This record gives sequence, C-alpha cells and structure tokens, in this order.
Amino acid sequence: MTPLTLNLDTVHLSDEQFYQLCQNNRELQFERTAKGELIIMPPVGGESGNREADLIIDLGIWNRQTDLGFTFSSSTVFKLPNGADRSPDAAWIQKERWEGLTPEQRRKFPPIAPDFVIELRSATDDLQMLRDKMQEYIDAGVQLGWLINPQQQQVEIYRQGQDVEVRNLPTELSGENLLPGFSLSLSPYL
Repeated sequence: MTPLTLNLDTVHLSDEQFYQLCQNNRELQFERTAKGELIIMPPVGGESGNREADLIIDLGIWNRQTDLGFTFSSSTVFKLPNGADRSPDAAWIQKERWEGLTPEQRRKFPPIAPDFVIELRSATDDLQMLRDKMQEYIDAGVQLGWLINPQQQQVEIYRQGQDVEVRNLPTELSGENLLPGFSLSLSPYL
C-alpha cells in the first residue's frame, strides 16, 4: 500500500487546522508537503515496525547515556521552515535547540527541523519519494540523515553541503561529530 496524496491547493489548511485534523483522526498518520498536499501514510508491517523500533531504541539509549538532546518517534510531526509537516521514522534534536522552543511549540507540531533523521524504507515505499523527503530534510537544516534501504541492501547518508554517500549493507554507521559515540550496525537489515 502506497501513501495517498491529496491535492488540497484550493483548501489551504492553516497550521492549526492541520493539527486539529491530525488530532481528530489519530488512527491515521498524516504528512503535508510544502505545496500543501496532504499525504496519508499507510501503516507499516511487522518487520518494518520492529526494525523502526530497534532504531529508536538504539538512538534513545545513546541519548540517555549522553544527555545531549531529545529522541523522537515516527509519530512526531515537525513543521519544517519550507511549510512542510514531516515525520521521520526516528529523529534527534540537540538539547539547546529543543529547549529554545516554547512549551506550546513543543506540545504541538514543533516548528523545527531535527538535527538528525532516519528513514527506513518499507517494502511498499517509493524510493524516489523517500529520497526527495531526505533532500527536503537537508534543505530544511537537518545536518545528518540516513535512508536505510533493506530492499536494495544499501544505506544512503545525507549530510549538509555534501553529495549523498551510498554504502552497501552490512555496514556500520557513525553519528559522526553530531552524535559523538553513536554507532549503528546495519547487519540486522540483511
């Protein structure tokens, strides 16, 4: 099942209306493009859900040990500077940036681009849509992003100001200078 994209260019949902739509339909997962298109995301299967949970657990454990920021699940919608509302499979924000938001901004859809994102391609995800989403994150200020693609046994690494690096699985990923000491072995994704 692929995401359903609705062209709402004549409707123009405000940020508050989009937030209320999401709150009133909690059984659905929505994203919104910078053009105002509404994307209804299908649920993931057990295998993808388990892999996604493992990614969040690994990132969360590292973050608890370092106390450098905050970890977020795929249920979190971030309001990007270009107007898009996006939900990476896992995300992380540096502590001082997150704490710079008001309590109201943190409670709703935070108007901030994460510092780090992970997208995990499920069997039904369109690869080009995910690549476009990753580029949108980088354009919004995300410093480091990983697009894990088990179907093609690859991971694409996105960094600010650099070309995309593609590695074959299995591989070990590093959080580099952004997430010091964080590493992730991708051998379980074979």
